[in-house]
Parts: sequence; structure tokens; C-alpha cells
Amino acid sequence: LLSLPLPLSLPTSHSKIQLEDRNSSATMILLSLFISILSLIVQPHAAAAATTKNVVLPPSSIITTSIHGRLHLPDPAASLNSTRITLNDGSKHSTYTQPDGSFVFYRVPPGVHLLDVQSRQHHFSQVKIQLLEEAMDVPKCIEYVYPGAPKQAIPHPLELTAHASYEYYEPRQGFTPFSILKNPMLLMMLLSVGGMVLMPKMMEGLDPEQKEQMQKQMAMQQDPSKMLTQMFQDMTGTGEEPEAPAIEKKPSAKAGGKTARRGKRD
Repeated sequence: LLSLPLPLSLPTSHSKIQLEDRNSSATMILLSLFISILSLIVQPHAAAAATTKNVVLPPSSIITTSIHGRLHLPDPAASLNSTRITLNDGSKHSTYTQPDGSFVFYRVPPGVHLLDVQSRQHHFSQVKIQLLEEAMDVPKCIEYVYPGAPKQAIPHPLELTAHASYEYYEPRQGFTPFSILKNPMLLMMLLSVGGMVLMPKMMEGLDPEQKEQMQKQMAMQQDPSKMLTQMFQDMTGTGEEPEAPAIEKKPSAKAGGKTARRGKRD
């Protein structure tokens, strides 16, 4: 009888241990789920805090203003395409023109700014804008037609007119009769024909000796070897000397008298 309660008490203690183990495992699972949920909630806030540290927000005390202007073409009937306009190379401020050519820069801080019109078809002036903290509503604008050109003060809002248009292609030239005369081959042909026409007329006014000399030169030109030998002989002085003309001797009066006397004696 005393041994009967013992087997009954053993299962109850074992079941308690199993229940405690299950409760502990359940608590561990709930704790891990709670930690994971907290990590998911905290990560976005930490990332946002890290990004906000790198961003430098401008202080609310800085005064800004807006710059207005308009672009025009020399021909009022011509239309202007949308054109990009920048301040200080577009690092912080850039905008595009409206269909009527107007443009606006918002929240421009005080300082000196350089306005450029980035147009591929027309050339516009550069404008240097000076904004003072004491007079933000009255900017000082100085226009430069091109870098190094004389400066010129202009009012605000800006009114800029294109000075010139860019030409990327050279127009093809039409046919003209004078363009033929620019051909060097044609000029050489005309000179040779002119020499052939004028040479006989020039020969008519020459002496016989000059004509003979010219004929020799022309014959030598036909044979280059003779021309070279003649030039070499003229340079060295070894050419054949021209024969002296034969002088006819006339009998003198004394010689004639002597022969006449001799004939009488004979």
C-alpha cells in the first residue's frame, strides 16, 4: 500500500518539467521575435539619422531672391527653341526658357554670379550679376558680348538679344566662269598658246643674226643633250671660237704700177 503513491507522483513531476521547458522555449521564441521587430523598426530611423548628418541644411537667416529675364532673336518672327541657362556653370542653378523666351532663377543667394546661355544655334552675351545682402531686390548686372569685350551695365529683368548665329556647314559654291581661270593647268595652256601666237610677230622685228641665234637655241631645246653641252661650254669657256671672216686683199696702186712696168720691159 505504501508503494502505490510513488508511481503516481513520478508522472506529475515529469510533466511539470516538460511544461517548464515548453514555457521557456516559448519565451525564447517570443523574445527573439521581439528583438527582430525592434531591429526592423530601429534600422530606418538610424539610416535616416545618418543621411541627415551628411546633409547641410541652409540656415533660415540667408536671404535669397529671384532673377528674371528673357531671350530675343534679331528676327521677331523666328521662334526660339527651349534653351538651357546656367548660373556659375550650372553647379547649383540652371533652368530652361519658356516658349516666349522667358526664364527665372529661384532662391539665388547673395554674391557674384555668372549667367551663361547654353545655345547651340545663337550667340548671346554673358552677364555678371552682383547681389548684395543690403539690396537683394536691385541686382547689379554687367553684360559682356564675349570674354574680354568692353562691359556694359544693363537693367533687371534681363533682356538679352542674340548677336550672331552659328554656322556649322559651309555653303556649297555655285559654278562661275571665273573659277575656271583659277585652275593652274589652264593658266599654263593659255601662256603656251600666247607664246606660240606672239613668237612669230616678235621674230619679224629681229635682225638676221638674232633670228639665226634664236633658231639655234630652239633647235638645242629640242635636243637636251646639245643644250647641256652648250651650257657647259659657255660656263667653262671651252667652246669653239667662231672663225674670223676672210678679208679680201685689194692690190694697191704701187703694186699695179710695178707689174705694168715689168710687162713693158718684157
